[in-house]
Amino acid sequence: MTRQSRSGDATVAAVRHFTRFFTRRIGVLRRRLYASPFSLVEARVLYEVAHHPGTSAGAVASGLGLDPGQLSRTLNALVRRGLVRRRKATGDARRHALETTARGAKAFAGLDSASRAEVAALLAPLGAHDRDALTGALATAERLLEPARPAADEFVLRSPAIGDMGALTAAQARLYAREYGWNGEFEALVAEIVAKFIRDFDPARERCWIADRRGEIAGSIFLVKESDKVAKIRLVYLEPWARGVGLGRRMLAECLAFARACGYAKVVLWTNDCLVDARRLYEKAGFVLVESERHRSFGKDLVGQSWSLDLSAR
Repeated sequence: MTRQSRSGDATVAAVRHFTRFFTRRIGVLRRRLYASPFSLVEARVLYEVAHHPGTSAGAVASGLGLDPGQLSRTLNALVRRGLVRRRKATGDARRHALETTARGAKAFAGLDSASRAEVAALLAPLGAHDRDALTGALATAERLLEPARPAADEFVLRSPAIGDMGALTAAQARLYAREYGWNGEFEALVAEIVAKFIRDFDPARERCWIADRRGEIAGSIFLVKESDKVAKIRLVYLEPWARGVGLGRRMLAECLAFARACGYAKVVLWTNDCLVDARRLYEKAGFVLVESERHRSFGKDLVGQSWSLDLSAR
């Protein structure tokens, strides 16, 4: 058996173990939810209709991954109980739009309240740090199991919290090893930059922005003081799944706006020519290539580049 197949078997076992644990923990195997007259499927269908009034049966089936026959039986039961009604869709007499009745809306409100209370009780023993860790882990699981390009507005730019700097160091080391084959020398460099930032941090003139999506770190950018008039951008990176939605431009714009507010006359940065997407981002922002130099670093032959942006001219 290969190492990859052993790893795959272990992952399958881990997912199955978690599924058994979680279905038991949140009680989805109960015949009825929250001591209500609803099964899990009925509650989920009611949720979709309540949250998307005017939706179609096809959209509900697709969203929940339900067999059309099973959905039809569930909807018929909810209609008979006076919880959901069908009406002719505007502009298309062949299609029915679904919506909850007043009775259905009241029933859904009770289910929703019971669900919130149960989850709140489940999370009650957890401290703030553990809740943040759980939120990030759930977001990671969702992204990995159902990959889709996230929307730009799903990301927030925030200041670092305790533990984030270590996480950033590890994430960047793994990313550049995976994408460019860089060795542990790069991880050491990142660790040194991070340690200096923490140790010498000047909150009035320096900042770190972390791109965050539902508790999962997606990237970072640092601005540090070189002199009274010159600032330096450091440790810019984005996870592959966070690219292509304008997040890099947003991070850089935020960084440069802060640099101007601080009164810096110039912003500089150092990168390598193999980081093509980053170089294009800097060029579009107005940075000018000042110097290129071949060097041997991180186990590779590279071409280092120094870039500069004159803020006083803009």
